[in-house]
Amino acid sequence: MNVVRWSPFKELDNLFQVLERPSASVKRADWLPLVDIRESEGMYEIDVEVPAVALEDLSVNVADGVLTVSGERKVGRGDESSRLHRVERCYGRFLRTFRLPDDADHERIEASSNDGVLYLRIAKRESAQSRPIEIKHA
Repeated sequence: MNVVRWSPFKELDNLFQVLERPSASVKRADWLPLVDIRESEGMYEIDVEVPAVALEDLSVNVADGVLTVSGERKVGRGDESSRLHRVERCYGRFLRTFRLPDDADHERIEASSNDGVLYLRIAKRESAQSRPIEIKHA
C-alpha cells in the first residue's frame, strides 16, 4: 500500500494554473498600440501608434461614452525561400478603449491617419468650454 501525502497548497496551485489558462470565451489583445492624449481649450486629441496597420484593418467606434479603437497588424512580408532569424515586432489584433469625458461631443469626432499614426480629434461641447465673465463694479 502506497501512502500519498495530501497537500492542500498543491491543489490550490493546480487550481490557479487552470484558471490562468486562456479559454476560447476570453478574448485578449495580442498587442496594444501606444497612445498620447492631449487636451486643449476646445478639444481632446488622441494619437494612436499603428505602424504597418492598413486603414482597412482599423476601426473606430463610439458608444455609451466609450471610444473604441481596434484593428489588426498582419504578419510581415516574406517568401518561402527566406529564413526568419528574429521577430521583435508584435502582430495580431488589438483593442483600446477610452471613456470620454462628460464634455466630449460624441457627434463631432474626427479620425485621420498619417505615417503610421491614427489621429483622433474629439471636440468639446460649446457649453462646456470656459469663457471669461466680466466683473462689474457694484
